[in-house]
Amino acid sequence: MANKSLFSSITSVLPRALAVNEAGGPAYKFPAKHALAQLAATGTFGNVFYATASDQLDQLRKLIDEVDDNEFLAKLAVYSRERAYMKDMPAALLVTLSTRDTALMHKVFDRVADNGRVLRTVFQMVRSGQFGRKGLSSSLQRAFQRWLNEASTGKLLSSSIGNDPSLRDVLRMARPTPKDDARRALFGWLTDKEVDKWAPATEADLPGEVQSLKAFRAAETEEAQALIAGDLQVRWDLLADAAKGPIVWKAIARQMGPQALRMNLNTLLRHDVFKNGNKPDDGMIDYVAGRIADPEAIRRSRQFPYQFLAAYLNAADEVPRKIKSALHDAAEIACGNIPQLPAPVIIGLDTSGSMGCSVTGWQGRGRASKMRCVDVAALFAAAILRRNPDSVVIPFDTQAYTAKIDPTDSILSLSARLSKYGGGGTDVSLPLVEANKRYAQRTFAGIVLVSDNESWINSGRVYGYGRGGSTGVMTEWEKFKKTQRGHGIADPKLVCIDIAPYGNTQAPDRQDILNIVGFSDAVFNVVSSFLESDTNRFVREVEAVEL
Repeated sequence: MANKSLFSSITSVLPRALAVNEAGGPAYKFPAKHALAQLAATGTFGNVFYATASDQLDQLRKLIDEVDDNEFLAKLAVYSRERAYMKDMPAALLVTLSTRDTALMHKVFDRVADNGRVLRTVFQMVRSGQFGRKGLSSSLQRAFQRWLNEASTGKLLSSSIGNDPSLRDVLRMARPTPKDDARRALFGWLTDKEVDKWAPATEADLPGEVQSLKAFRAAETEEAQALIAGDLQVRWDLLADAAKGPIVWKAIARQMGPQALRMNLNTLLRHDVFKNGNKPDDGMIDYVAGRIADPEAIRRSRQFPYQFLAAYLNAADEVPRKIKSALHDAAEIACGNIPQLPAPVIIGLDTSGSMGCSVTGWQGRGRASKMRCVDVAALFAAAILRRNPDSVVIPFDTQAYTAKIDPTDSILSLSARLSKYGGGGTDVSLPLVEANKRYAQRTFAGIVLVSDNESWINSGRVYGYGRGGSTGVMTEWEKFKKTQRGHGIADPKLVCIDIAPYGNTQAPDRQDILNIVGFSDAVFNVVSSFLESDTNRFVREVEAVEL
């Protein structure tokens, strides 16, 4: 009789892992479109644990060459910006489109370059020559000119914040023809031209916002500045360098949006916004806390739940407790639209050493988000647990940990507690091993793994192979499915949420397995739809974008 271990029925359904991941373990390679979509939804052109910024750029160009579908590139650029909320990756795709299909480039230009920062990023990437050109083509120049002439005064003023390149650089190369004297004067002022070169426009043609901004900067007293700032609808950054004292800073704080307040709590603290002399300014504290945790503003905004955790972690000890509590409340509200899953799930939370990498990577000169991949993963797990309290969270590295958690605890407290486990190597199969041993008598809709997928160990054996040349994850997944079907779960699902741009997975896409990437709220809706037996895949989510 033939070798039963070699020719067993389970081995016959296990796909062989023919790729090798960055950690040296077995993996399954994504198809080009999926790999490109993954990179566009998670890549930041920063140095991550297993890949440098230049590696990401090389990978992006290689995948773009493999994807001979310009419409998909256009949709992916929009998806990356509007749903994954990325900045650099959609800009790179837009520059690529400018060399491959100018009609599609014009169609999506304003949706991708939806603010001045992204516009300047597109300009920087063009000048770099990394995507086949070093200057603005006539088509790209028309797109820039249209953007510059149609942008509101406030949008242009906001776009003027930042250098290398600056908005002045963009204006001087794009050379838009002003549509009227107000725009002619504004372009002249933004490019530091002498007033006599604005003709026929004069200083009187400058928009009201610019006139008020000039008056603010020229004001001689704190009280005069505060009076002007109270009615000045421009970004606070344009006022900060000229602000003369706490009274002005309080007026500036009242002009900030919720996201700006959340991101600049320490700045406001340094400028005594939360003080009235030597006492707390309860009015300002209440105002800032209320704005940060305003439910309607959170629903309208693009703030991620994890950004509130970042603000909480970065807030100085002296930031008032009421404001820190508002960050907890805001994170709860931001997770409020997470759907209820059809049944409890096992949540595998990767807490290995590579997950300690900054979620945006290191971008030189010490610049990196203090938010780590493990923090984001823990926040995902906590958010799923919040809406599905009968689910089970299993933190893991090279061992599985028993997480003693209270599902009713706040999102930020849950995620902080979960992120403290582990720190060693990676065995992504462990949550499935635990599910098959400790939780075999319970029913689950499936398993959700939140990881960077760089598994290289399997149950104590180096390299992480399972049976029949598969990964350990696939071996354990087949066992889990068999057990759950015995409990009456006809179609259990495995969801792999990947938050790093490495281009491989421990479980290949198929009817019962979904690989999805990114760290935005949109991921939760895709997971829920999949567990509800909607067979849409991640690439189809991109392809569903309407241009």
